[in-house]
Amino acid sequence: MLKRFLPTLILFVFLLIIGGYLYLFTDYDVFWGGFIAMIVFYTLVFLLGNYAAGIRKSNTATEVMLAGRSLPLFVAVFTMSATWVGGGYINGTAEYTATDGYGLMWVQAPWGYALSLIIGGLFFAKIMRRYEFKTMLDPLSQRYGKKMAAVLFIPALSGEIFWTAAILTALGTTFGTVLGLNMTASIVLSAIIAISYTALGGLLAVALTDIIQLILLFTGLLLVIPFALEHVGGLNNAWDLYTEKKGALASPFPSREALGSYYWNWWDYALLLIFGGIPWQVYFQRVLSSKDENTARRLSIIAGIVCLLAAIPAVLIGIIGDVVVWESVGAVAPENPAFTLPYVVRYLTNPVVATIGLGAIAAAVMSSVDSSILSASSMAGWNVYRPLVNPQIRTEALSKIIKRCIWIIGIAATILALNVQSVYELWYLCSDFVYCLLFPQLVTALFDKKANTYGAIAGFVVAFILRFGGGDATLGIDILLPYPMIEDGVVLFPFRTFAMVCGLITILVVSRLTQKQCPPMPLHKADDEMESEIKLDNNQ
Repeated sequence: MLKRFLPTLILFVFLLIIGGYLYLFTDYDVFWGGFIAMIVFYTLVFLLGNYAAGIRKSNTATEVMLAGRSLPLFVAVFTMSATWVGGGYINGTAEYTATDGYGLMWVQAPWGYALSLIIGGLFFAKIMRRYEFKTMLDPLSQRYGKKMAAVLFIPALSGEIFWTAAILTALGTTFGTVLGLNMTASIVLSAIIAISYTALGGLLAVALTDIIQLILLFTGLLLVIPFALEHVGGLNNAWDLYTEKKGALASPFPSREALGSYYWNWWDYALLLIFGGIPWQVYFQRVLSSKDENTARRLSIIAGIVCLLAAIPAVLIGIIGDVVVWESVGAVAPENPAFTLPYVVRYLTNPVVATIGLGAIAAAVMSSVDSSILSASSMAGWNVYRPLVNPQIRTEALSKIIKRCIWIIGIAATILALNVQSVYELWYLCSDFVYCLLFPQLVTALFDKKANTYGAIAGFVVAFILRFGGGDATLGIDILLPYPMIEDGVVLFPFRTFAMVCGLITILVVSRLTQKQCPPMPLHKADDEMESEIKLDNNQ
């Protein structure tokens, strides 16, 4: 028993040592009540993840990646919702709601991602679960070959790393503001804990911790809002002040009056979020771990509704943070809108509520970080290492490879999080590449029986050139192609959707022109090679 919970005990002692060091040897103005509460919270989350590792039926790759395909609807909905409603979701929504020049009209991600879950459930979930794929890249591997699937792993990996970095950045800003801790230390500490219990327990650990984290998230945010509203004269007054300040941008619906030349750019981002939110392993991992096809579809639709509801408190916090007179509560207005949510939590509530609110943010971050790094690691092990490096690898050995990938990918995302500023920019960027490069590939792999490898290669190249030809300010890439509607160094022409559509059309056309040279490969139900290995291992 002691050996089983030894990692949790070590973590608890480690956190206490950090607290002692901060108290004795630094001059940080630490909110100690909140810090102690975070120690307890992190220890409990890690304990639950450690417990999941103990009750896991086996240590096979399927068990680590998909929890044995046994998640019931209740657990699946919780883990799907908690995965999407992460720190980036909450912090980013509050950030853009309060940002000058943007406002509620540009808060597209919550409803965009919610629609992506609903559309994914209606059109993608059942077919993916029916074929019993293990990852999102499996149909791409079957249709286009293992090497092409490995190439398509790159944008999938980039999306997961960007997303994880955005979430960790959200946590760092919150910890730094509410607890008075160093942002770097907050990010590193949280990342280590999330990576550790994910490597220990796999998807089962992620799913079980997600239940607690989602409950804490909703509880914490709903407690914060009444206290914060007292400082702005109530909800109606806050909304009146917000609409007066933001004007037409206070509406969630697009209008040429408010957007001007950015109108088509708005639609480009909207479509990016809706359809770019589908081809994610972090999404399909839950779909594929469901007990059956109907469960996979229902959990997607229900989770989409939950995600939409979760955005409401974040929007309200953004509105409050934008209209409150910060000097009246003894604070200076945040220089960066990314700090809106932690400022509201710290300065507009009492210490007890602030601690609970901080726990809500930490819960949101944990629930998304663990899911994202596990998803990327599953693809790295199953779709890259296994087919290209060691096709004969045993299931137990593959499980170890996946766990190593969890650490590698988690550390890479942590490093990126330490070097970014805006949560929302990274949040958009993670779906950007997935939308342009992966969405056409997934659609044709699942629904076009004539799609072949030559078409996939040509479509990928066309979409890549057209997407990156439009540049990217976040990554420091200059505009390379002469797109129309360029203002102040920004392409307002919807070139991302243009790149995606051109990539999709290219796959369809080239595939049909090269049927003889490259016969299309049909999809088939995922074989049971790993299950066969389990039986062989057991017999030995």
